[in-house]
Amino acid sequence: MLDIYAPTEIAIIFAVYLCAATGKGVTGLGFSTLCLAPLTLTVGLKAALPLLIIPSVCTNVMVMLGAGQFTPTVRRFWPMLVATLPGLLVGLWLLGSVDGAIAGAVLGAVLLVFVAFTWARPEMRLPAQLERPLQPISGALTGLVNGITGSQVMPSMPFLMSLHLERNMFVQAINCSFTLSSMIMVAGLAKLGLMSWEAVGISVAGTGFALLGIRLGERIRDRLSAAQFRTGILVMLVVMGVTLIARGV
Repeated sequence: MLDIYAPTEIAIIFAVYLCAATGKGVTGLGFSTLCLAPLTLTVGLKAALPLLIIPSVCTNVMVMLGAGQFTPTVRRFWPMLVATLPGLLVGLWLLGSVDGAIAGAVLGAVLLVFVAFTWARPEMRLPAQLERPLQPISGALTGLVNGITGSQVMPSMPFLMSLHLERNMFVQAINCSFTLSSMIMVAGLAKLGLMSWEAVGISVAGTGFALLGIRLGERIRDRLSAAQFRTGILVMLVVMGVTLIARGV
């Protein structure tokens, strides 16, 4: 089942799962976003995307179960979640028609924007009356970016942060978006011929590393400075983002 991947590639993939999930456990940064850059540099963006689906859904569900407030979150943010679908379909259509290196360069640019926003942590507060009309726009744009690059955090994360939600509702909302996007991606990647049984086998086998990483990250969070750990991860993403852009141009 795994014969199209070199043993070194499989080892790197499992190590990326463990490290990305540890980072999510410590800092709350998205598992898929942390995985994408190193996996893209290892096997290419189009081959990396199907490797993310199963461990991403498992880690998201694990976090969602701990956050609670599922029903009120879905009731409040259903326009954003529903709008993700058309955006994602357009993004996947674009992914199927563009060169993998160019798509990787787009991912690199998205990572740099994500790092800049996370580092700056601007104090934005969206007026309450704008929340509902902007939800479909945020969902559609997030789906578009997700379909092209696999990254699920822009612009949904800044949008949700600007609402100053209670922590558990924020975690639930962002992970609902991640999980829905991941499930739609399965069908889209299969339609594009990118979802192979080999990728499914590796991602299933590597899910244990991802779940272990979440637990490890939670323990590290209690012992180390999350700010320093976050800085290290963001520096790494900057280097990888610049590398992806350089490869694509």
